[in-house]
Amino acid sequence: MKNFIQPGNSISAVAPVGGVVSGIPVIVGSLAGIPGTTALEAAEYELHLVGVYDIDKATGAAWAVGDKIYWDATAKKGTKTTTSNTLFAVAVAAAASGDTTGRIRLGAPAV
Repeated sequence: MKNFIQPGNSISAVAPVGGVVSGIPVIVGSLAGIPGTTALEAAEYELHLVGVYDIDKATGAAWAVGDKIYWDATAKKGTKTTTSNTLFAVAVAAAASGDTTGRIRLGAPAV
């Protein structure tokens, strides 16, 4: 197919003010992803848009498989709290309310 560019599992992006840290989710416009490398502000990096990752999780609420997970950009944690947060993933493993890490899938159909 002559108009095919790439599979789209990741894209090149430019780091925002403050840069990005490898493994810590970021929201770029309407795209939610996880940087593959740490990059300083204005540097190019690879933003992964699909896959299963362990991320920092807010305590206080349990996660069940299939729960919608939101990104709290201030606390830099995944949460089930919708207010002031951005939907970015789906939980793919149960996590207890006191757990500090949760397993998510980027690019899931429910997102």
